[in-house]
Amino acid sequence: MKGYLNRGDEGFIKINGGKWLRSGDLGYIDEEGYHHLLDRIKEVIKYKGHTVAPAELEALLLKHPAVFDAAAVIGKPDPVVGEIPKAYIVLKPEYRGKVTEEELIEWVRERIAEYKRIREVEFIEEIPRSQAGKVLRRILKERELQRMKG
Repeated sequence: MKGYLNRGDEGFIKINGGKWLRSGDLGYIDEEGYHHLLDRIKEVIKYKGHTVAPAELEALLLKHPAVFDAAAVIGKPDPVVGEIPKAYIVLKPEYRGKVTEEELIEWVRERIAEYKRIREVEFIEEIPRSQAGKVLRRILKERELQRMKG
């Protein structure tokens, strides 16, 4: 936030008489005035006009007992709905071969709004991350786009 100090209105937008920081993050303010950051705007999934935050789905998937690492949900392009949420999941060793993609999709479906649910799951060995530990969703998205091209 230091970059905005003493820079006047630069980086801000005005909406309904208020001044808002354009940070590139998606979030909300709850009834008690607490700010909640959900995800980066450029990484949100657009499903039938709805905004789906990948981080929300990733956090939910991590609660499943078979999931070791589910830190990668992307928007897979779809000609009918825009994008569908696709999860890349690393299973705990003792669950490999015992849990199916369909079981995880159903588990998520029971716990989240219909438009937010996972439509596809792919099991992988490792989630790509930067040296700082940040999930590199763009690598998975690029891989998915290459597969779709054939």
